[in-house]
Amino acid sequence: MPVPPSAPQPAPAPRPPSIYRHAGFLAFIVSRVVAMFATQVQAVVVAWQVYDLTREPMALAYVGLAQFLPMLALLLPAGDLIDRVPRKRILCASWSVGAVCSALLWWLAGHGAAGVAGIYAVLVLFGASRAFSAPAMQSLLPQVVPREQLASAIAANTMLMRTATIAGPFIGGLLYAAGGGELTYAICFASFTAGAALLLRVPVAHAAPLGPVLGTMRERFGAGIRFIRSRPIILGTISLDLFAVLLGGVVALLPIYAHEVLHVGPEGLGALRSAMAMGEVGMGFYLSMRPFNRRVGATMFIAVAVFGLANLVFAFSTVFWLSFAALIVAGAADMVSVYIRGSLVQFSTPDAMRGRVSAVNMLFIGSSNELGEFRAGTSASWLGAVPAAVLGGVCTLGVVGAWAWIFKPLRRVDRFEEATPQATAPEGPAAPR
Repeated sequence: MPVPPSAPQPAPAPRPPSIYRHAGFLAFIVSRVVAMFATQVQAVVVAWQVYDLTREPMALAYVGLAQFLPMLALLLPAGDLIDRVPRKRILCASWSVGAVCSALLWWLAGHGAAGVAGIYAVLVLFGASRAFSAPAMQSLLPQVVPREQLASAIAANTMLMRTATIAGPFIGGLLYAAGGGELTYAICFASFTAGAALLLRVPVAHAAPLGPVLGTMRERFGAGIRFIRSRPIILGTISLDLFAVLLGGVVALLPIYAHEVLHVGPEGLGALRSAMAMGEVGMGFYLSMRPFNRRVGATMFIAVAVFGLANLVFAFSTVFWLSFAALIVAGAADMVSVYIRGSLVQFSTPDAMRGRVSAVNMLFIGSSNELGEFRAGTSASWLGAVPAAVLGGVCTLGVVGAWAWIFKPLRRVDRFEEATPQATAPEGPAAPR
């Protein structure tokens, strides 16, 4: 008997146009690259200058702590303000404060060891500006690009930021070797100023209307905290980044490794700071052109585990090129994790709450970076640089195993679309109270 014809298969959904053809995204990214270049140049020069003046590992710990404490103190007002005021305006003001900080560091660069206390004071002001700029940047991107291009925009945005991260530390090391702090801080001042001016040209086409202001600031921010706690996917995602990098990051130890383990100068330090960014750029470019959307939860845990293993290789290495290669692998793994984390958080959060959620997320990121620098510097002071780096890599692997068991719903996420603002929180230990 004749075989009935099979049912017609639906045509595959058309792939959205390349994110690089989106005019609003391009305008946004140019301003961010300029400001990020200034941030990275300033970071490597401050670290080298402080260690060169003091030769104390604890001095590097205070560099991270000086930036983290104001971010912690300003978390509540920053997140609330970003949901009530146009985010582009807040970001422009924050970069303007960054320009002021670069000008102050420029002036302090000629004061030798007597200027170390002044450097810490300026870093406190810079940390305060980052309390507003970091969550404003994170919550502004979904207002610039449509939702169907958001995952590609996050990958492209992170990749292009890492391009500035490659150029910034490397050029910063060369500039510091050639002209000292005066030259490099002057360039940072010009870059922050240019970034703030370019940001004014960014169109905001997908912003939800600002709603009425209800309740007190504490009540509004409390609503954001309750939202995060009710979403195991968000809570597990941002806390995984916090503890993995807080316990396992080696960036703060790079000046010590450059001086005492690998025996390279400021140019070598700049190359080491750029190595992780090189891995991130390569992986980010691939993800921006070919984003994936399957088994995202499990892939994120694997990526963080690879990050920890690569840091262990770096910790034991005494050969510059092996250390350089290990940091490239760590950067590529971190980019996969950043791509998944950023997409899950943005897909899970309504626009009206993105400022508060982004503020908490950026606090966790800041904790993993700035507070992680304090942890690394303290550990190096107590144990030595190499044991501190080894212990950090082991702790990262332990965090991956613990979080994979505690946050089972996160591990089982298959597609980004499963993380929606309307999703209800699964029951179980993944949503602790």
